[in-house]
Amino acid sequence: MSFISFDIILDRLQQSRFRSQFKLHNKERNYLANKGIDKIMEHAADFIHQRLAPTFPKNDGKQTPWKGHPIFIAQHATATCCRSCLEKWHHIHKGHALTQMEEAFILNLIQAWIKKNYQNLQSD
Repeated sequence: MSFISFDIILDRLQQSRFRSQFKLHNKERNYLANKGIDKIMEHAADFIHQRLAPTFPKNDGKQTPWKGHPIFIAQHATATCCRSCLEKWHHIHKGHALTQMEEAFILNLIQAWIKKNYQNLQSD
């Protein structure tokens, strides 16, 4: 795994027509405002550890819902929604349990996307 700026990674993801369509909408913004980023990131850590980190995640490729939580939206926007996307976009290969460092990378990327998206919403 390479160490490049999250801004560079997020800019690269925004070049994808598919990835760039994901935004936080009123429901997710309100949830984020009510719970706070720390609580949301606790949820993210649980989701990543349970749904993405195992060697062979259950329902891989379909384990991340499309809506209902800010983390789900962020996972699709950051290509951290399944092991195939992790491999394609971030070179985190399938067939092994995610390391703590890989999980931390995913969580930090998700948090960077949420903060950037939320800031953009504040300035609208």
